[in-house]
This record gives sequence, C-alpha cells and structure tokens, in this order.
Amino acid sequence: MAWFALYLLSLLWATAGTSTQSRSSCSVPSAQEPLVNGIQVLMENSVTSSAYPNPSILIAMNLAGAYNLKAQKLLTYQLMSSDTNDLTIGQLGLTIMALTSSCRDPGDKVSILQRQMENWAPSSPNAEASAFYGPSLAILALCQKNSEATLPIAVRFAKTLLANSSPFNVDTGAMATLALTCMYNKIPVGSEEGYRALFGQVLKAIVENISTKIKDNGIIGDIYSTGLAMQALSVTPQPPKKEWNCMKTMDMILDEIKQGKFHNPMSIAQILPSLKGKTYLDVPQVTCSPDHEVQPTLPSQPGPGPTSTSNITVIYTINNQLRGVELLFNKTINVSVKSGSVLLVVLEEAQRKNPMFKFETTMTSWGLVVSSINNIAENVNHKTYWQFLSGITPLNEGVADYIPFNHEHITANFTQY
Repeated sequence: MAWFALYLLSLLWATAGTSTQSRSSCSVPSAQEPLVNGIQVLMENSVTSSAYPNPSILIAMNLAGAYNLKAQKLLTYQLMSSDTNDLTIGQLGLTIMALTSSCRDPGDKVSILQRQMENWAPSSPNAEASAFYGPSLAILALCQKNSEATLPIAVRFAKTLLANSSPFNVDTGAMATLALTCMYNKIPVGSEEGYRALFGQVLKAIVENISTKIKDNGIIGDIYSTGLAMQALSVTPQPPKKEWNCMKTMDMILDEIKQGKFHNPMSIAQILPSLKGKTYLDVPQVTCSPDHEVQPTLPSQPGPGPTSTSNITVIYTINNQLRGVELLFNKTINVSVKSGSVLLVVLEEAQRKNPMFKFETTMTSWGLVVSSINNIAENVNHKTYWQFLSGITPLNEGVADYIPFNHEHITANFTQY
C-alpha cells in the first residue's frame, strides 16, 4: 500500500504544519476551583527527597501550574538524574514528557527510547491490552520531540493495534488515542493520505470502544480511569458516535473529590490536567518561569512524608491455590527494607533472596503493576490477577513503584474477579 513508502514523507516534512483539531472540553465552575486546588496541593506535598520520583506528578504540576516550586524543582532534578537502565519504555516516555514540560532537555533519553521502540514488538499476536499502555506513552513522548522520526514506529504500532483482538481497557485506549492523535495532527498537509487513513481508522475503533465504557452518571470506566479518558475524548479527531456529555462527567468527578475519593497522589495526577483544561498534548506548549529553569538544589522536604530511615522486616507470602492452574504454591519469606519503601523494593529484595519470588510488571496509568509471580501471569480472558493484601486490606491493586507503605505482612494472592 502507498502508506508503506515512508521515505516519501521526508520530502514534505520540512513544510509540515500541525493540523489543529477542535476540542470538546468543559471547565470547572469557579465555585469548585478551591476543591481542585486543594487536591493539587495534596499531590504536590507528596513530593519529598525520600519519595520515589513520579514523572506523572511533575507533568500534572506543570500543566496545571505548580504552587509548590520547591517540590517542582526537586522532582525535576530527580528525574534529570534518573538512570534509564532502570526504566521501562513507558516510564522512560513519561520521564521525557515530564522533562519536556519542565523546559528541560531530556538528553540521550529520547534516542534511547527511539531505539527501544524500533525494536519493540508485542509478546504475542494477541497480547493483553495492558501491554500497549507503555508503548503508547513512548510514542506520545517521541511524537512530541520528533514526529518525523517517530512515524515508522507509529505506523507499525497502529497496524499492531488493528491486528490485536484483545479488549482494551479505558486507560490503555485513552493513552493510545493521545499518542495517535499527536501523530495524526502532525501529518503534513498534502502528504500521503494513507497515514491519515490508518491513524484515523485505529483512532475510530479505539474511541468507539472507550465510548462504550461511558456510564449513565458520566464516569468512564471507573473514577480513576476517567481522567485519561476525558483527555482522549476531548482531542480525538474521530469523535465517537455516542455523544459524550463532558459536563456531566466533570460534575461527577467533582462530587467524587468532595467525598474524598481522590487522596492518592497518582490518582490526582491522572485527573488534574482535565480539571485544568489541559491534556498531555499540551506538554510541549508549557511555558516555564525563569526561576524554574535554574538548576535546582536538593531542598528540604516541601511537605509531609516519610522521614524514618530505619529498616523494617516484611513477612511476604506468595500464594496460588486456584484450580486449573498447574503450579500451586504457598511460600513465605522475610525481607528487610527501609521503612517507607515502595512495594517494588520488597519484591526486588525477595526475588534477590529466592528465585521462586521472581516477578514481572506491566506499565499502567497508575505505575508498574505486578502481572506475574513465579511464572504465573495474570490473564484477562481467565479473569485472573495478582492481588496484594496487608492482612485483609488490598494494597492498590498491585501498584509496585509509587506507593510507600509500612506494612509488616504482605500477601500476594493469585485470584479471579
């Protein structure tokens, strides 16, 4: 097909413009703005020198306009110093976007991500939808830095999405929509229409799928996936057949905030851009103050956070008793980690001590989620997943990298929903 002739596009790219798409957006009523500002302050106060640096929080801060400049500088500094060898492609994409939104040069992080995405392929022809979340983030980040060089990667990614039959969750669909909308908008006017047709076809399918998750009360999927979905539906060049009532969604989210549902910094980072009338497509347009561009030093903690550096012993159990799963086990190990560590640290220490505790993670909008332990992997078709518990209390559905805790007993159960 004609759109495979990627080299032809380079002849037209120099004169490329950006195709501006209309936005379907709504705004927070002025009387409710203090409510939104309150959760932004809560999110910003989670940034401390001892906390895991979260690029999603920095993006949200920069898109919304940060209040806590010390926290903004600290987080920027931490991400600039991050080791790319420790990051998944999704985390690396988020880090590039976070630094871009801070008017910082990501340096070789872009070329590293470019090479990784050139070699990326799904684990199987029908990989689970969550496997496409990280690559979507990567393509969005690369599109914003160099859309011409990203085009072959985006074309291959779009074709893979068309061929995949796994049902998309809202988060993955929303991020794929943002990534491909970025590419769609940056196709030069007058260039090969095959590119636009391909991206448009995939976007139409994904957005229609997202629209089926819009509930009568306006929530899209669940309250925590709604933020990304709002971004996607507000910028897509292929609106769904089912009309989306943005204000109804906004009103419901504001009601949920009043009820205290948005207290986790990561959940706030996901919803805040939409509440401020922004999307991830606005990252390259963020204007930075001169003060923000000064090389930051490590400030004192800008808000409440864990200060203890003492170690705690965590009793960690992995358990699989599901019938029909070949490998049954119940194994416990004691590991010593610093108080306030994230779950990922516990898992890594257990894996280091005993290979039976080997685990794998998948990038999601909440961060890294544990998808496999001891070679037993979650399966959407079988409705199985790994659930982490402290006693009988669930721990953020297996989010491993951003949520600090001080639990002495952790159990990972392979279960069904």
